[in-house]
Amino acid sequence: MALNYIWIAFFIIAFIVALVKLIFFGDTAIFSAVTTGMFDSAKTGAEISLGLIGIMTFWLGIMKIGERAGMISLFARATSSFFSKLFPDVPKGHPANGSVIMNFSANMLGLDNAATPLGLKAMQELQELNPEKETASNAQIMFLVLNTAGLTLIPTSVIALRMAAGATNPADIFIPSLIGTFISFISGMIAVSLYQKINLFKLPILVFFGLFIGIMFTLYFSLKGLPPKEMEIATGLLGGIVIFSVVILFISYGAIKKLNVYEAFIDGAKEGFQTAVMIIPFLIAILVAISAFRTTGCMDYLVNGIGYIVSSFGLDTRFVPSLPVGLMKSLSGGGARGLMLDVMKTYGPDSFQGRLACIMQGSTETTFYVLAVYFGSVGIKRTRYAVACGLIADFVGIIAAIFIGYMFFG
Repeated sequence: MALNYIWIAFFIIAFIVALVKLIFFGDTAIFSAVTTGMFDSAKTGAEISLGLIGIMTFWLGIMKIGERAGMISLFARATSSFFSKLFPDVPKGHPANGSVIMNFSANMLGLDNAATPLGLKAMQELQELNPEKETASNAQIMFLVLNTAGLTLIPTSVIALRMAAGATNPADIFIPSLIGTFISFISGMIAVSLYQKINLFKLPILVFFGLFIGIMFTLYFSLKGLPPKEMEIATGLLGGIVIFSVVILFISYGAIKKLNVYEAFIDGAKEGFQTAVMIIPFLIAILVAISAFRTTGCMDYLVNGIGYIVSSFGLDTRFVPSLPVGLMKSLSGGGARGLMLDVMKTYGPDSFQGRLACIMQGSTETTFYVLAVYFGSVGIKRTRYAVACGLIADFVGIIAAIFIGYMFFG
């Protein structure tokens, strides 16, 4: 129901603001701009979904090989001690556990093209355990919120965009973004755990935190001395090795098990095609609403209001120009990326504002996009507290990014 009310609010608020602009400010082009923006967003939503068909068809085909060969079950058993604490409703050894860990692994490496189909596969497997098919289960909410928290070890795309913008050291936001995304991830986990009364002070979860912190330090000391171009090559190489290794591992294991690998791939690929088509209406619905809200200037009013409040308390307002990136990221990844580039162009990629915008881009996730795609793929209509927890993770991520920005570059 929360997503329903938010969706309605986007349209109503946008309409009221557009009406005020027309009547009191004589903006005769505002309704035309809103309509054009909505139509363009509807087209974009369909294009995104259709663009996913190829990669989803491929990855769900590979996942089907791993499932029938038993590789997914091996992943599930290997991670059962950790995931059984976060997902108590999912049986130990269930294939969903393996799919979840593979999705998280792809997210951590910044492999968006691989993460989305793996995440949709995990959501479908969690749906099989869901007794109320139109209502999000506890396990699905935990999984989705942890996805919206966007745990990413290496912000490859942000570093590449900083390089293109002419930053002196494009990778200088690497560690700040890593800290920000980790804080956002933990806050999302805590929020859902409070709703579901899950105790996080258990050895497997604490071990996970320790391992992740260890990985952060390892990456930092391994990559910190590399020139920006070499770091981009190294991170791209790491991602490529991981992806291709998974493909080869699944196919080889299936062949060893005497599985008809090609037939399994085709069966999984068919599921990928169906899933990509299924999410089209859900994605268009959220993108069109966001477009109306953004085109009428509602986002600008919100940011300017925050800036006025901050300045009235005598606080530093240098972070305000970067704030739209963090707010927009919850609504649209592409919109946030555009705003980030605009901040770097206006203030410079090496400015405080430019660096903070990049940290925000790497510390939050497209909550409403993930909600629409993941829940839409399995027909979930009642999201319960998923929106609230996802936005908590985003809010904490934005606040953390601001503090981290001041700590490193203020």
